[in-house]
Amino acid sequence: MDLVFSSATDLAAAIANRKISAIEALDAHLAQIDAHNEAINAVISLDREGARESAKKADAAQARGEALGPLHGVPFTLKDTHEAAGMKTTVGFPPFADYVARQDSPVVARLKAAGGVLMARTNVAIMLSDWQSNNPLFGRTSNPWNLQRTAGGSSGGAAAAICAGMTPFDVGNDMQASIRLPAAFCGVHGLKPTEHRVSLAGAFPDPGGTARGVRLMSCLGPLARSVQDLSLIYRIIAGPDWRDTDLAPVPVEDMPKLDLKALRIAFVPSFPGFPVAGDIGAAVENLATQLRSAGAIVEEAKLPKLDLHDDLEQGGALIGMMMEAARPEPPEKPTPVSRWFEALARRDRSILAWDQFFESRDALLCPVAMTTAFPHCDPGTSIVVDGRQQSYWMLPAHGAIFNYSGHPALSIPCGLDSDGLPIGLQLVGKRWSESRLLGIARAIEPLTGGFRRPPGY
Repeated sequence: MDLVFSSATDLAAAIANRKISAIEALDAHLAQIDAHNEAINAVISLDREGARESAKKADAAQARGEALGPLHGVPFTLKDTHEAAGMKTTVGFPPFADYVARQDSPVVARLKAAGGVLMARTNVAIMLSDWQSNNPLFGRTSNPWNLQRTAGGSSGGAAAAICAGMTPFDVGNDMQASIRLPAAFCGVHGLKPTEHRVSLAGAFPDPGGTARGVRLMSCLGPLARSVQDLSLIYRIIAGPDWRDTDLAPVPVEDMPKLDLKALRIAFVPSFPGFPVAGDIGAAVENLATQLRSAGAIVEEAKLPKLDLHDDLEQGGALIGMMMEAARPEPPEKPTPVSRWFEALARRDRSILAWDQFFESRDALLCPVAMTTAFPHCDPGTSIVVDGRQQSYWMLPAHGAIFNYSGHPALSIPCGLDSDGLPIGLQLVGKRWSESRLLGIARAIEPLTGGFRRPPGY
């Protein structure tokens, strides 16, 4: 059993069946971190002793015959944004360099209660505010497929660590494709659930105990090397929590086993006016052809009559208003409250248009981002896509559309481009349909080949 590239599901089963111990699983991942993290710089704030103590307790509990959780003894990492008791939570921001949370966020608490062994944090963009993971505290994360390329952001450390076998899974946050974009760049899977599905309490360091400012568009979701693991982690972390009153009391269902012949899939190689690399657009069309050959009902999408560029701008404006409201002191000229309600009304129109689109379709297949992993650069630098300079700020556009609408979306690896870099494609579904969307992704997985192990790991 190749422990460091085994799924969380298989590791949990092996530990439960006493084929391996929790200590063995942990030591294998720590050795992989020691071997590769210096070059990649994905894992930060490594807690060797704390993790080893937790793994020993997991083995002792099993020896006593205690009931085992679905992650019993499985090691994992968490993006450096979730508050975890006794561990630094910095979001790469120097004023938070020494902040240690007093309690676990609901997501962290649920993963630990399921038996998971938290090893370390993973690197991020400073304040989670870029599509490359680089910050003054921990430096830059590189892509395991090519160290001269970015792993993406802001969950770049998570995606790179999973790709390189340093952890079986992680949990990121996604306000503008921050889970899906790095998942695509590193060739792993990443799920952005429906808005208000997973608790946002403790999802950002909060030394001052301030009011929760981010309430819209941001979601927490898993990254892993298989759809099966996405489903496992999603079921653990999703659902109502008393600390986040915005959560919807919608049941978290098991991932269904679906037949491709019963599915109606719409596809689009890109959105109107959105740049996309030819290899990515071709990957969408090729997968659509394979799905049709497998018996699915496949159609090129007739997208909702929306100005998607305007939706991106409106999404950015909403984020700006939330950030303004979260500032310790109000600006000299605060945004009028009426603007906030106008912005929400505009967003409602987009949400309803996409809801109507999905009434007759099981999923939309489209790109995650306009390019595969690009060379490290300063934020704002133009990105070359098929020989043409494109705006840096359009990098997450295909994914950010569904932060604005709130619909669930996931990134699935789908082969390599002409530079040998992973291509990630996006599946989007109806609101509150994560389990079905995951079932669709699992049905498609044999056609895409799933996760590929990068050379040298």
